[in-house]
Amino acid sequence: MTLVRPGVPQPEDTVQFRISMQMTRVDVKNYLEKIYNVPVSVVRTRIQYGANNKRNHKNQKVKKPDYKVAYVQLGQGQTFQFPNLFPEKEEAPEPGSVEDIQKQFMENERQRQTADPRRGGVTDWFGL
Repeated sequence: MTLVRPGVPQPEDTVQFRISMQMTRVDVKNYLEKIYNVPVSVVRTRIQYGANNKRNHKNQKVKKPDYKVAYVQLGQGQTFQFPNLFPEKEEAPEPGSVEDIQKQFMENERQRQTADPRRGGVTDWFGL
């Protein structure tokens, strides 16, 4: 049973898990309530079929395995949000530090590599 970040925004009280194909809704509910003491109101499941469009070096079709997805709606008043593991730095680097020099260099390179508007859309490798 793996906690998965959903690709589509979900309500704050809904959590998505990737579970074993043999697990049922009742198993998921009992697992979360008994082991983790999480109040669960509703469990919905669906089967996600694996992609079947790849071929190996022998030109044989290769299918990714199917898996089951469980959407767990938490109890009254419970919410879940993924933690922000990599927060953005808001502090400016001190002048003369390595980070400041790198930032200035990257800005200069970005300006140098921008296309010349006088060329009218002709690429740089085509000499005029």
